Amino acid sequence: MNNVNMADTTFMILSTVLVMLMTPGLALFYGGMVRKKNVLNTMAVSYAAIVIVSVQWILIGYTLCFGEDIGGFIGNLQWLGLKGVGFAPNVSYAASIPHQMFMLFQLMFAIITPALISGSIAERMKFSAFILFILLWSILVYDPIAHWMWAVGGFIRNLGALDFAGGNVVHISSGASALVAALMLGKRKKLETVIPHSIPMTLLGAGLLWFGWFGFNAGSALSVNGIALNAFITTNTSAAAGAIAWCACEIFYRGKVTSLGLASGIVVGLVAITPGAGFVTPLASLIIGSIGGVICFFAVTVVKQKLKYDDALDAFGCHGVGGIWGGIATGIFAAKSINPNGANGLLYGNPKLLGIQLIAVIITILYSVIMTYVILKLINKFIKLRVSREDEQEGLDVSLHGEEAYGSLNI
Repeated sequence: MNNVNMADTTFMILSTVLVMLMTPGLALFYGGMVRKKNVLNTMAVSYAAIVIVSVQWILIGYTLCFGEDIGGFIGNLQWLGLKGVGFAPNVSYAASIPHQMFMLFQLMFAIITPALISGSIAERMKFSAFILFILLWSILVYDPIAHWMWAVGGFIRNLGALDFAGGNVVHISSGASALVAALMLGKRKKLETVIPHSIPMTLLGAGLLWFGWFGFNAGSALSVNGIALNAFITTNTSAAAGAIAWCACEIFYRGKVTSLGLASGIVVGLVAITPGAGFVTPLASLIIGSIGGVICFFAVTVVKQKLKYDDALDAFGCHGVGGIWGGIATGIFAAKSINPNGANGLLYGNPKLLGIQLIAVIITILYSVIMTYVILKLINKFIKLRVSREDEQEGLDVSLHGEEAYGSLNI
């Protein structure tokens, strides 16, 4: 059967389904945090990412990411329209599963990344403008960065940088882009009146994200082995540690633990471990998640308030900051005893890896920031990015979609 291992293939089918579930989970997580008059719009953009990127990936995205390298920057068009992508494994990426299976697994990462950005612009961006943004951003930002980091010949990969499951490719790129989008759109009107309309919905979304993240991280081993199991353990451990650390910060600053804080801590713990899940020990993941919880708490509750920008659902504070810390932490805690295909980090006598990780983080931030700014400026020439003041006041569900989530326009 073309050297296909059925156990590995079954594992990857399950992992792919788990990662796909993360985007509806994200829709719930984000949807619960906005006012009820904007919940449908907020959730719809995540589903829009699923349908748009699914088509983009088949036509051109996959080949740009993983096609034969062109100068270390982008893939060629050998797999345009999935020509030549069949059941036989692509030994350059995953020797024991069908090439089509590898392609589908990677698609799920490409889907959730632009959906993450939507959290920064919630309640004020035109749906049509964000649809176009998803398409252009996927082609011009996600596909090149994924190629640099994961493709054979990608120049960041060739530097020796490690990104097991998308710290750079998914979280730093989307987080940095989210900050740019929030700054360019400006603050929401009547910001002081904004309160989450359904924390239970957000908690459910956080649970689905945690559940799906096992496929996200463990599945990135691409086979059933010790590395996958280690990634499973470190993922769960870091999520728990991040939640404990965030809640401890809440107790120190506010004297009580909030359910929203608990959900946020879980997510930042998951984000922080993503780049190192298959490279670090479970004890290291405990430290990574704990520090990630503290850093992201301060980014969301202190830094954002001082700088007064409106990252509506903290896409930058959670995914950008958490991803940056995770990339750096991988350079500190990575151990070849966990993954022989990785590298030893600072704690194991190799400070060079930490420097390489910092370079990868900086490159990802700079490219994402510049290209997101250019893309949004370009779109704004044809479609005004922000809804009118009247539409914002009425709510995007009615003004843009002609629907009401709960049969009432009450705020």
